[in-house]
Parts: sequence; C-alpha cells; structure tokens
Amino acid sequence: MLFLRSLLFNLVLWSSVTIFSLLTLFSFPVPPIPRFRFISQWARFGLWWLKVTCRIGFQVEGQENLPPGPAIVLCKHQSSWETLATQVIFPAHVWVLKRELLWLPFFGWGLALTQPIAIDRGSIRKGLKQIVEQGRQRLQTGRWVVVFPEGTRMAPRQHGRFGVGGAYLASETGYPVVPVAHNAGRYWPRRGFIKQPGTIRVMIGPVIDSRGRKPDEINQSAEEWIKSAMAMLEDNYSV
Repeated sequence: MLFLRSLLFNLVLWSSVTIFSLLTLFSFPVPPIPRFRFISQWARFGLWWLKVTCRIGFQVEGQENLPPGPAIVLCKHQSSWETLATQVIFPAHVWVLKRELLWLPFFGWGLALTQPIAIDRGSIRKGLKQIVEQGRQRLQTGRWVVVFPEGTRMAPRQHGRFGVGGAYLASETGYPVVPVAHNAGRYWPRRGFIKQPGTIRVMIGPVIDSRGRKPDEINQSAEEWIKSAMAMLEDNYSV
C-alpha cells in the first residue's frame, strides 16, 4: 500500500510540473514577489497532495523567531520535501543552487523565473562573489535567501560540512541568519521511493546577528544550533 501511495504521489506531482511550468511562463512580466507567490502554488499543491496520498503532514515550531524583514535561511538538507516546504513557511525568497538545475526541461523553466542564485560549483571564488552580489540585490528588493549549507541531502543522523556561502553573504551584507532544522528524511528519504506516513517537524531557531561577525563565526553558531535541534528531532519523531 505504501508503494502504491508513493507511486500515485509521484505520478501526479511530476505530471503537474509540465502543466504548471508552462503557466509560469505567463508570469514573466509580473514583479518578482507576486511572481514567486504564483509559482509557489505548485509547492502548496505538492504538500497537499503528499498529505492526501502518503499521509505526510508537517508542523512548524519557532515561527515567532522570524524577523520582520528579509533574512538568510540556513536550512538542514535531508530530502526533496524542504524545497517545497520553504516556499510555504517563509516569505518570498530565492535559493542558492547549482546552475545545472536550470537546464532541466519544464522544472528548470519555473525555477529560473524565481530568479535563484545559480552558481557554478567549479569555481569557489567566482561562486562566492556571485552569492554576495546577487544575494545582496535579492535581499534589498525584499526577498529572503534560502541556503542549504551542506550542499547535498544527508541521511538521518548524518551531517555534512557546512559550506561558507550563506554565512559569507550574511557577513558581507549584515542581514540576519535564521537556522532551520527538520526531520523530513525520516518520511521522505533522500534516495528512497517509499514515503512513510507521519508528521514532519520543522524547528526555526533564534535569529543569529551577523553584523560585525566573520563567516566562520556565523557558520559555527548556525551549525551548533542545527545539530542540537537535529539530535532532539531524530530521537523524537512521530509515526
């Protein structure tokens, strides 16, 4: 039964990509924030369909920690789920991601219209410069920036080395950092087809002030909080 539910979820979700990506092309003349709100409706549909088919819901803790203005989110990366969920949980934002994702048919078209910071991972120096220049512009226009500092999805109870990109952007611009932990990998595995029913928990941590701080200091504060929150989430997850 879990296999059939997972199959139905994937068939409908990825079929909808083709339809919705074509619709997003008509949003090109719309300003970035309203355009994001339109494009993110696909993520809302995906989360709803996940709940209906696979019985996976989510709850968010710590929303009172969100600052009133734009910020840089450093988020744990375990699953594809959080790429949908961030669009619902946080205000209009852009992702820092590898540019190859924009080359994907249909999906990449919609992604490109959100104006992400699409970097070339082959050049660290060029990538950092791009993150700061484009990240500053996005933040100044009222959008948040979401970064997955581990760079790739990690299995439950595993942690990757935190890249410096998000922390470097925060250090250079002075915008606050919001650390985020979740246990989505327990229900939507990074390389697994079968999805397990349950409730994903998302924890939003206290804001980290980046003003006058070096990237390594910012990264350390975010990583320590995320690891601490993950330890609690991994030991206490609902089924």
